[in-house]
Amino acid sequence: MKNFTITCQDLSHSAKLRVDHFLCNALAQSKNQVNQAIKNGLVQINSKVCKKNGELLKVGDKVSFTPLQKPKSECLCEFDYEIEVLYEDEEVLVLNKPPHLVVHSAPSVKEATLVDYLKAKGYQLSNLSGEERFGIVHRLDKDTSGAIAIAKSNQAHIALCKELKEKTMGRYYLALIDLPLKDRVEVECLMGRNPNNRLKMAKLPYGRYSKTTFIPLLGTSPSLVVAKLDTGRTHQIRVHLETLSRHILGDKMYGKKDNSSLRLMLHAYLMYFIHPISQKKILIQAPLFEDMLGFLKQNFSLEDIDEVISQEHILECFGDYF
Repeated sequence: MKNFTITCQDLSHSAKLRVDHFLCNALAQSKNQVNQAIKNGLVQINSKVCKKNGELLKVGDKVSFTPLQKPKSECLCEFDYEIEVLYEDEEVLVLNKPPHLVVHSAPSVKEATLVDYLKAKGYQLSNLSGEERFGIVHRLDKDTSGAIAIAKSNQAHIALCKELKEKTMGRYYLALIDLPLKDRVEVECLMGRNPNNRLKMAKLPYGRYSKTTFIPLLGTSPSLVVAKLDTGRTHQIRVHLETLSRHILGDKMYGKKDNSSLRLMLHAYLMYFIHPISQKKILIQAPLFEDMLGFLKQNFSLEDIDEVISQEHILECFGDYF
């Protein structure tokens, strides 16, 4: 497999930085993946094999990295549906992920995933994150629907990860919640694994910084809100709403454990990013799926829905213009 090279000054202004930390942040790799690559002699610094994961880098150092390869396996999954393509060129693919589909495999995942779908359809994608996370730049929860960006080349993968970190890639989510928000509100907190329930995340006095801005769009109870992510932590929108004593309809993990048949009413609606090659700013809208759209139609007029979820209205709410 062909490797690739990145230069420290492109991704960090630190005078010195550990090579393992640098690669984890730059390429969205797990620490274990990076350390295994170093152990197997797959990382070079200025054309010399790196032997220590704690080796320090200087601005201007060139780091070459060859992702670990697993034996190729055919995807035996069969899919009787097509996932809507919202955008595609030689570098980037954006899909409208349906609900109830896990993005990539994990020890607890038994069903077919979005990665399995991509393999079954024969896509040639970035291999930076290995075969299990084939082309995946960012995740969506299983029951969250909407726009998800996938890298078709290693160069695009590096660029999009950098955009996520530097916030030149942005995402707006539509959520149906149980109680209204009176006004625009920003939630900032540190987040980490809930010490009382390892399946959940929580606001904690320690952890990773997170920030979401919420703006009410329609209704009282239920209420439609739009959320703009400033960071992308696991379950971030759900945890931030919980700090406001609000919950997404259908959220049986953080909200009411009732017999509702609703899935999590959360949809990644708008996404923008700078194209890795052309450097043009791209804005993509992911149409709502019928379950969420049908619920909106039952509770609000179609005219009101169309007005508040228009691209122009949402961007104006946040003072963003394209």
